[in-house]
Amino acid sequence: MSRRRLDPPGPTTVLGLLVRPPHANQHGTLFGGEALRLMDEASAVAAARYAKGLVVTAHVDAVDFTHPIPVGSFVETRARVVAVGRSSMEVEVELWAEDRAGEGSHLATVGRFTLVAVDGTGSPRPL
Repeated sequence: MSRRRLDPPGPTTVLGLLVRPPHANQHGTLFGGEALRLMDEASAVAAARYAKGLVVTAHVDAVDFTHPIPVGSFVETRARVVAVGRSSMEVEVELWAEDRAGEGSHLATVGRFTLVAVDGTGSPRPL
């Protein structure tokens, strides 16, 4: 599948969340699956904005968890379309964590998602 890189990339979509105990594992840090859910949601919003319509997630690639995120942290998910094909979009997603004291943030998780633009029947449609 041939994709062309966008230069500059599409607009950045930003979603935020306060990490609470239901989002956390037994270590008191954000579940990896919850991080993936947040990243998938942000990638879907970014792709839908770019495609101006419905999208579905087709592939998740190279998700790296670099720092744990404790309960009480504020997380910000940033996603942007960086490449497009006939009906697919490649979205880079970053999950940033801000410490409880608000003294700074760090990149905690990064990943790449592929989403496909679809019509009302769920069939791929051209961008």
